[in-house]
Amino acid sequence: MNVLLWHVHGSWTTSFVHGRHRYLVPVTPGRGPYGLGRARTYPWPDNAVEVTPQELAGTDVDLVILQRPEELELAEQWLGRRPGRDVPAIYVEHNTPKGDVPNTRHPMADRDDLLLTHVTHFNELFWDNGGTRSTVVEHGIVPPAVEWTGELDRLAVVTNEPVRRWRVTGTDLLPRFTAVAPLDVFGMGVAGLPAALTARGAPVLHPVTGYDDLPQDRMHQEMARRRAYLHLCRWTSLGLSLIEAMSIGMPVVALATTEAVDAVPADAGVLSTRVDTLVEAARWLATDREAAYRLGARGRDVAKERFGLERFLADWDRLMEEETCASR
Repeated sequence: MNVLLWHVHGSWTTSFVHGRHRYLVPVTPGRGPYGLGRARTYPWPDNAVEVTPQELAGTDVDLVILQRPEELELAEQWLGRRPGRDVPAIYVEHNTPKGDVPNTRHPMADRDDLLLTHVTHFNELFWDNGGTRSTVVEHGIVPPAVEWTGELDRLAVVTNEPVRRWRVTGTDLLPRFTAVAPLDVFGMGVAGLPAALTARGAPVLHPVTGYDDLPQDRMHQEMARRRAYLHLCRWTSLGLSLIEAMSIGMPVVALATTEAVDAVPADAGVLSTRVDTLVEAARWLATDREAAYRLGARGRDVAKERFGLERFLADWDRLMEEETCASR
């Protein structure tokens, strides 16, 4: 198929474009949010091709993957066809609901022209989808090319925009873990994090270092050298970085919130809503390498079985085929 989708979430899109289709990724001169084109920090195969809005008008498109409400109008303008009416459409919801949870209505609620697809069962449960058909396709990841070594007595965190999002990403909790070891924080918008933590006045006992927007393969290499992985998001969809850390074989310490509770079995990591429990778990894993290896090895097995790329792409193939066949 020719599948139109915007580059919104780098990790998810990287997995998605590893399928067997031709993926049309809009690109605009300024490479803004609706025209990023191909990823520059993630390895994408050649079947993901950049197309301009002008080119789309004369391009055969079998399916549109929507990820933001405004893409409905954009797709109609650029294709000259209405998603869901003139060309099949699937709307992918990546995020937990905001606002009046659990009564937040999804922007695609009560539509009969598309399929609403969530990336976690938690999200499908908590969004009010109305009468719109909905389903879940769980995450799948391209397997990282490294394995955990943990030779550095440091803790790894992956997060995006931790200063702006603060409590959502659990940024306010980071100083408590500096009592255990230095923290290395990877992701977008992390360069200003150490200064922001200092400005908030919380005691930072070991250094916090930000590594801003590293290429994915290099980030994985750096993560694998750290002793354990911290996942402190309070209210977010299941982070692909958590799955990647498990796939590397890292022992994980995570808040027992949203889908993480279901994704990380008790023998594959330490989950709790008690921050003191997580701090002590990080201290335990920092000193007991055998236990760290045991948890990480189990996490790697879980991630491979549940979040493998082949399963993810097979699920999406079935879904896309069903939607395109139903519209014929």
